[in-house]
Amino acid sequence: MLIERKALETFLPALAGLGQPELCEHAAALGFPVDGQEAVDGTVVLDIDVTANRGDVMSHQGFARDLGAKLGAALAPFALPAIEEGPARVEVLLEAEACPLYATALLTLGAGATPEPARTFLTHMGAPAKGLPAVDASNELLHLYGHPTHAFDADKLRGAIRIRYARAGEKLVTLDGVERTLSPEDLLIADEAGPIALAGVMGGDPTKVTETTRRVLLESAYFDPRTVRLMARRHNLHSDASHRFGRGADPRMPRVARDLLVARLQAWAGATLEGAWAAGSEPAPAAPIAVANDLLERIAGEPIPPGEASEALRALGCGVEASAAALLVTPPSWRHDLAIPEDIVEEVLRLRGYARIASTLPPLDAPPRTALTAYGFRSRLATRLAHAGFHQTVTYGFVSPESEAGFALNAEGRTLANPLGREYSVLRGALLPSLREVAGANQRRGAKEIRLFEIATVFEASPDGPVESMRLAFVWGGVRGGEDFLTPARPIQPADLAGVAKDLGFPPEAIEVRALEGGLYGVEAPLEVLAWPSERCIPAFAPFSRHPVVERDLSLLVPMDLAYRSLREAVVKALPGTGVLRRADCVDVFRHKSLPEGRQAWLLRFAFQADRTLTGEEVDGWMEAALAAARSLGAALRT
Repeated sequence: MLIERKALETFLPALAGLGQPELCEHAAALGFPVDGQEAVDGTVVLDIDVTANRGDVMSHQGFARDLGAKLGAALAPFALPAIEEGPARVEVLLEAEACPLYATALLTLGAGATPEPARTFLTHMGAPAKGLPAVDASNELLHLYGHPTHAFDADKLRGAIRIRYARAGEKLVTLDGVERTLSPEDLLIADEAGPIALAGVMGGDPTKVTETTRRVLLESAYFDPRTVRLMARRHNLHSDASHRFGRGADPRMPRVARDLLVARLQAWAGATLEGAWAAGSEPAPAAPIAVANDLLERIAGEPIPPGEASEALRALGCGVEASAAALLVTPPSWRHDLAIPEDIVEEVLRLRGYARIASTLPPLDAPPRTALTAYGFRSRLATRLAHAGFHQTVTYGFVSPESEAGFALNAEGRTLANPLGREYSVLRGALLPSLREVAGANQRRGAKEIRLFEIATVFEASPDGPVESMRLAFVWGGVRGGEDFLTPARPIQPADLAGVAKDLGFPPEAIEVRALEGGLYGVEAPLEVLAWPSERCIPAFAPFSRHPVVERDLSLLVPMDLAYRSLREAVVKALPGTGVLRRADCVDVFRHKSLPEGRQAWLLRFAFQADRTLTGEEVDGWMEAALAAARSLGAALRT
């Protein structure tokens, strides 16, 4: 947002003695860093970064309010023109709850033009003057005070003004010359002939002010922020007005902005006021917020005197009533972002300065909390899949209704009221659609084999709202093998996924392999179908032995059709228990034409350890027992 320093000083005279570096430092400390500055026509124009939740700062007056609170300086006195409301000269009908207040005035324009200071100011704001006082005055007030207004050519209006929702199929040519087809969700300003403006977004071309305009009808209203945001997004039409209304305008400003606009036109164009009136009333003020004194201390990390907090909040325009245990804070009408006690505490800390917050962490005296069994189960499940060659994936919890077609039902009960877009408009009801998209993206980039899994929540519609549950889904596709002549390449088959599911502990009735496009297959099921182990998440500690580990190797010739699992079970059964046998693994497999036909060589490695020193005789006896067990299955000692 652009701020002209000279105009800013008219709102906050205390800035006259403040250097430019100090001004930039104060702005950054308040949360509005200065992205750039430029000297134009003898004055400095600042480009400040305003967060989306602070629409009240998107004006010179709003920025001056925060700076004044930081500096402990008062704003310049505000002289509001004295304009009395009278009977309506044009009937205004409020037919939509999204517009609770609509203030207007009817004027006859005289001779005059936009004065040079206003032209220069608008140029600095990146909105050069149009040479039409009604338009230029509206734009100037928007940048100075932050409340959008609009002027219609009164002689082009037909009958009463209605603030209503559009009818399906209605059309409107907006000021940018584009004909837009409207939907019933669009809030309109309309006359008896049809739409004349998209409320809070942009006016209509047929009723715009031109050089031939002699009478104007002014508009200064309050529009529901959510309605304006959705309209701007739906029509891809983002204007200065929609940026401010969409972030929440000040509901007490419509009459003030109208009166300022009337005064501008009287001074600039010699306009004659025929009448000023309003329909509706201001929305109810925000309810007070109770902020406990101990909450201030807990978040700040140090005691903050209630008097200091009250002074900071009053400087920001809040109403404050102090008691022994809490502050009762009423946010000002322009601060829509203050809704919970933590918001109020953040404002106190912001105004005090974040540099005053202690950099040391408070001591942690509480014992560590016991890990949840479910967390340990999910962690072990993810580890097993990772060891099987699958890559864990994290996808968005919001999807489009089209992407999960065929995978989940009742999207209506999971649809968001205010989505970022249609592709993120539904709480997901299944994991496979998102994994399918990720796998497809990998395929398009040339991946030969794809193994992905995700353990995450999904949602199901219910009369009480969406209900979440935890699921596991994994996909596998592409071509497996082909690295050497012993492992020929072959496409992934459903049986591969069924085998993984069975190994994970899925009961047969819960294994459903779904064919996805591109040679992909997927399995998805609730975690409840898997048996949760009863053991602790953190294994019980076993003391380490002080005595050395003894390792022995056993090289065997085994039949080609002998399963390693059968051999290992037989050998381990012949050896001492786990108290002595620490490890029994096959560390090498050798296949070559030099070996006897139908045979392969396995190298088994054993590790023994006890709470005493083992003797060579007893280890040799164990190895003889292992060899005897192997011979019983057709194996022989390789010499």
